[in-house]
Amino acid sequence: MNEHRYILQPYKGMKTRYTCPECNDRDKTFVRYIDTETGEHLADHVGRCNRESNCNYHYTPKQYFQDSGKTFDTPRPNIQPKRIVTPAKPVSFIPVNTFKHSLKSYESNHLITHLLNLFDTAITNRLIETYFIGTSKYWQGATVFWQIDTQGKIRTGKIMLYSPATGKRVKEPFNHITWVHAALKQPEFELKQCFFGEYLLKLHPANPVAIVESEKTAIIASVYLPQFIWIATGGKNGCKWHSLEVAKVLQGRNVTLFPDLNCFDTWSDKAKELSHVARFNVSGLLEHKATVMERQQGLDLADYLIKFDYREFILPTPSPAIEPLTEAKGKQQVDNFIPPTGKNIAYVDATGKLFIPTPLAETYTIYASVSDYNNRANIQEFVKKQSVDITHLNPVFIDLKTLTIEAVKKQ
Repeated sequence: MNEHRYILQPYKGMKTRYTCPECNDRDKTFVRYIDTETGEHLADHVGRCNRESNCNYHYTPKQYFQDSGKTFDTPRPNIQPKRIVTPAKPVSFIPVNTFKHSLKSYESNHLITHLLNLFDTAITNRLIETYFIGTSKYWQGATVFWQIDTQGKIRTGKIMLYSPATGKRVKEPFNHITWVHAALKQPEFELKQCFFGEYLLKLHPANPVAIVESEKTAIIASVYLPQFIWIATGGKNGCKWHSLEVAKVLQGRNVTLFPDLNCFDTWSDKAKELSHVARFNVSGLLEHKATVMERQQGLDLADYLIKFDYREFILPTPSPAIEPLTEAKGKQQVDNFIPPTGKNIAYVDATGKLFIPTPLAETYTIYASVSDYNNRANIQEFVKKQSVDITHLNPVFIDLKTLTIEAVKKQ
């Protein structure tokens, strides 16, 4: 900051140099004084000639104010510099025809090949339709993850290449990732990203939300834990998800964050910063479960989930009513406990561990507690039904609308 209000105008080319009023040198050797508060010049003759030896003209601001009968420190209007406001550029969108053109050629899409290795055809088709998984010719077998906002506008698409055998990203000889707007060569494209799967929030306004980094992980996790709306950021800080502009679509929602390994603390801090937007829970599942080798391999939630048979994660459907026995013979038949309409039965042991009969399987799905089930903070385990004696377990009801549990008295 300048100590003096009036200074010789800094040199910015010959346009800032003038003809000296004393020597009239044609080389424009005269430097005028400017007011640093307004950026304006004083009178035309207030300044200094650079020809110090031959001319030596120097008429200072102090002399000027004295000669004109003004005080050197005469207050001047406090003129605020004009603030130049650059109007925000409108957000750009991808043409709908470009989007529609990608919704085909799934037989050559490497990610779809991987999904078919994990799930049956019906589930894979549902995933394609739910997440509008696209196919790109940018690389042979590439996938497009479209970013579609809550208004149904297509912000952009991320093009990625996966190995059809492993489902891992192809990173050699270079990282195969680019963007649709870049592939379309639109240099003036004004990009404002949103969550992958964001439009699902409007379709399911009451469902709890789960957020992961990877788009592929969101797609796979939606099969195993369909009680959530699964969306993705596209990276640790992808789509600027922790900015209010992006996160505002989560307003008032119950949100569980599933950070990748080594990102738990960072995402926990971001959740605190956004606590006025939504109710956040940060899952420490990977941090608690991952081995040293898995950390080195960069395990994510999808890698953990696909170790399990997805059929054991199918949500319970209402069981047909079974008439209770009037007189139990031998072992008490607790399974005959009739749940009300819209609810299913589960059991809690003396330690608080929860046992849920797994649909279409001879197993119980186990959670460490009712709270763990209600919050979905941990992944369940499975045991064979014949290995569990439910005679002395306390029945509880699963509300199939909210997927939460309320306790009932054993009869």
